[in-house]
Amino acid sequence: MPEPDEIRILLADDHALVRRGVRLILDGEPGLRVVAEAGDGAEAIAMARSHTVDLAVLDIAMPRMTGLQAARELAALQPGLRILMLTMYDNEQYFFQALKAGACGYVLKSVADRDLLAACRAAMRGEPFLYPGAVTALIRNYLDRARQGHETPDQILTAREEEVLKLVAEGRSSKDIAEILFISVKTVQRHRANLLRKLGLRDRLDLTRYAIRAGLIEP
Repeated sequence: MPEPDEIRILLADDHALVRRGVRLILDGEPGLRVVAEAGDGAEAIAMARSHTVDLAVLDIAMPRMTGLQAARELAALQPGLRILMLTMYDNEQYFFQALKAGACGYVLKSVADRDLLAACRAAMRGEPFLYPGAVTALIRNYLDRARQGHETPDQILTAREEEVLKLVAEGRSSKDIAEILFISVKTVQRHRANLLRKLGLRDRLDLTRYAIRAGLIEP
């Protein structure tokens, strides 16, 4: 039985050998426990319905239902569930599709032994995890949008809201933001709630993604 403070993980990959190796990495780390395994996306959704999980680690290329399709379903089914994509594809198209599907991290299988644990921890803190090539892709995408005049509009935010957004995306606590901007913690929390409402976002991770797209912080 998992301990109360353990992160409960759903692992989905159509190769049993890969699942076994990834499970060894995850279960070998204190505070992480794989509680359910699946061989495809449809099975992953069924497992998420029958098990209590905090984090889903999904392969992108799986039969019946891909990891990307499963990520979209899981994000709708359990909005609080964190999702990581584990893939062999160092591919910008897959990377952006993963973000759009609701994933908060993209880990290459070739360096899973190095990056996967850090990605799990980041996901549960509500922070994105991107491998170096993904960061480059984000920057290139932003620059391309800027050149084409498609920058993310920020006029819907007030100057103060933009300041709060930037600090939230940088990982500052409400107390830190209050001290930096000389406002109360309650005011910071009100601005944060307004940001989520105005932008139609859910949490700090979404705010960070928006801040990157808007050019407020560096990826």
